[in-house]
Amino acid sequence: MHIDAVPNRSSRPAYLLRESFREGKRVRKRTLANLSSLSDEQIQTIRAVLRGEALARPEALFEAIASRPHGHVQAVRVAMQRLGMEGLLGARRCPQGDRVLAMIGARVLAPHTKLATTRWWHSSTLAEEFGVTEADEDDLYAAMDWLLERQGVIEKKLAARHLRAGGLVLYDLSSSYFEGSTCPLARLGHNRDDKKGKLQVNYGLLTDALGCPVAVSVFEGNSADCETLLPQAKRLKSEFAIDTMVLVGDRGMISHKAIEELRATQAVGWITALKSMQIRGLLEDGALQLGLFDERNLFELTHPGFPGERLVACRNPELAHSRARKREALLEATTAELAKVRSMVEKKRLRGRDKIGLRVGRVVNKYKVAKHFELEIEEERFAFHLRNDQVATEASLDGIYILRTPVPSEKMDSAQVVRSYKSLAQVERAFRSLKSVDLKIRPIHHRLANRVRAHIFLCMLAYYVEWHMIEAWRGLLFADEDQQAKQHRDPLAPAKRSAKAERKAITHSLDDGSPAHSLRTLLEALATVVRNTCRTPNSAASATTFTILTTPNPTQQRALELLNTIRV
Repeated sequence: MHIDAVPNRSSRPAYLLRESFREGKRVRKRTLANLSSLSDEQIQTIRAVLRGEALARPEALFEAIASRPHGHVQAVRVAMQRLGMEGLLGARRCPQGDRVLAMIGARVLAPHTKLATTRWWHSSTLAEEFGVTEADEDDLYAAMDWLLERQGVIEKKLAARHLRAGGLVLYDLSSSYFEGSTCPLARLGHNRDDKKGKLQVNYGLLTDALGCPVAVSVFEGNSADCETLLPQAKRLKSEFAIDTMVLVGDRGMISHKAIEELRATQAVGWITALKSMQIRGLLEDGALQLGLFDERNLFELTHPGFPGERLVACRNPELAHSRARKREALLEATTAELAKVRSMVEKKRLRGRDKIGLRVGRVVNKYKVAKHFELEIEEERFAFHLRNDQVATEASLDGIYILRTPVPSEKMDSAQVVRSYKSLAQVERAFRSLKSVDLKIRPIHHRLANRVRAHIFLCMLAYYVEWHMIEAWRGLLFADEDQQAKQHRDPLAPAKRSAKAERKAITHSLDDGSPAHSLRTLLEALATVVRNTCRTPNSAASATTFTILTTPNPTQQRALELLNTIRV
């Protein structure tokens, strides 16, 4: 008895159950049943039975004794391999290097404290993939010490990869707060985390023009922004062997004193912005003609107070409207609060110059517009007046900012100067990712200064991996894929997404109809690719096991393939 497949032109073949019999010297066939309505799997099963093969239910063949998320670990591991992270850490593989690589991967996927990390990574395939199944938190601390000793060499390799002579180098400073009070680096300072009263540590990040991190330096929590700049400039020249560069920093970072020191090096150019008082000085000297903004939003000027420098004056109308609205709202709120204080004084509910002054101080410190009010405080009288002339003077400068640079125009025109200064947003993006969005550098729980430095450097390396993953996955994420358009559009125009990115944001889907992702949701989707550990049923605990990976869906497969496009 057997099954014959009878061709049926362009349709599915007809499957017939037949038996053979002999009639004299001839062999003939008899059709017993038409099996065409059965599925291909059922047909194959019947054929196996007819061949005498023993059949068993699939679930009776093996059992899964463990299932661990694997796809997101595979993605990070592929990215790290493409970036040559193992070679970046050292020439030879060693246990400390494996633990550092595992901590970098864990920081990208699920940032935790070191103790929590050693517990978390066993819930996925990360510990097995990186060969750290036996590592505990003490091993991780030792690996951090090992990493810190190699920070200088690693950063030199990164600088050689991403920095070029005469190119842009972005630098900015941020801070993160401590849990505890015993670290020597912990100080009270300008808190950027809105954690008043918390000790903090400052760290400066160097990146290339695209925001790819190259180096990080750690400072005491009360270090001023400008104090950290010159060591970075010297480091670029002495350690990274970059003879000429253009350093980009904000107006608080590249101060007048810092510029004098940078000018002495002769090899370091800079781009920064003037402070509001300096802009008013140019206006009063007549060097800045506001009427020129009636014809254009961007022009250059020079001034004896800035010898050898180009001043690029810019006016952003939308920024002007935004600042005007904000100022008006703050003035209205302050006026209303001061009117309440005046009423309290008139009703004798508030008396005494000191008490009135304290109450008024709380109001003006809240809204930060005291300079626009004239205050009269006496023992039993309080009056205030709005300085309309001062408000008008400040309003005339709304939306106006002036950039300063010694870089000659033949190397960088005015539009390029503005675009270069705006590229500082890339460093701000890095700080957002490091501090809160993905890598969660804060709060810092370490007590030793070197451990804090190692922790922050480790987070920077994790961001280095994440940055390249995002660049490779732009087509799957909500991110804008048309990055070249930034080099051609009006440098003063507000940032605007491309039509494709806008469509992704509105529809939450890609062109093929599949969902658009954030980095975090794409990693979560990849985590559904699972590695199953299996064995034969009812076998001993020591029996041989084997693994089976779930098959990636099209989106997961595309994400893994895109990581192979990473180049360094």
